[in-house]
Amino acid sequence: MTTPAPVTVDIWSDVMCPWCIIGLNQLEAALAGMAGEVAATVRFHPFELNPDMPETGEEQQAHIQRKYGRTPEQAAGARSQMQDAAAAAGYSFGYVGEGEAPPAMMWNTRAAHRLLAMALRDHGAELQVRLKRALFDAHFQQRRRMNDPLVLTDIAVAAGLNRAEAAAALTDPELDAIVEAGERQAWDWNIAGVPAMVVNGKYMIPGAQDAATYANALRRVVAREAAQAAG
Repeated sequence: MTTPAPVTVDIWSDVMCPWCIIGLNQLEAALAGMAGEVAATVRFHPFELNPDMPETGEEQQAHIQRKYGRTPEQAAGARSQMQDAAAAAGYSFGYVGEGEAPPAMMWNTRAAHRLLAMALRDHGAELQVRLKRALFDAHFQQRRRMNDPLVLTDIAVAAGLNRAEAAAALTDPELDAIVEAGERQAWDWNIAGVPAMVVNGKYMIPGAQDAATYANALRRVVAREAAQAAG
């Protein structure tokens, strides 16, 4: 039996990025279809779409229209396209909380990135991915206040982290330095949009792709590295 090829996929993304959860779902679908071919480790790294977002946040559609200069009609068209892509990837942006849906908002995500950095450093990639998914769901499906320390701590606990360590991580300067280093790495690699995936530290896959595209890219990486090793 052939041993699965070890593959590391480093993903730069932000919790506020809808295409990032679409890309993650499609990547995981690709990996599920490659069982026995690759043994993948997926790790997340920080990219803040709106590092200057104020504490009060900003209503999502107003933010998109302001930041990207879109008319309401253009914003609605882009939203419809994104929702179709999410449905194809098996994800819904529909509100699933109790009562009337609160407004969809954009928040500063620096504290969330500190949590993710701690999860990877102290608990490994598997738990970090679980936390990342929980943060996506809290933002897109539950519309929670994603810069609130109590909200973030509750999300971390639900994902399997200890409450005290999660609370401490939110203001930890060492974790903030890790976040800043990750963002500098993105800058050094000319990552200007997310998701951006780097396979085995060398091969970039930009943007959210479908599962077949991810699978083909990973197979090319494995084949290239096997040929280099044999060469």
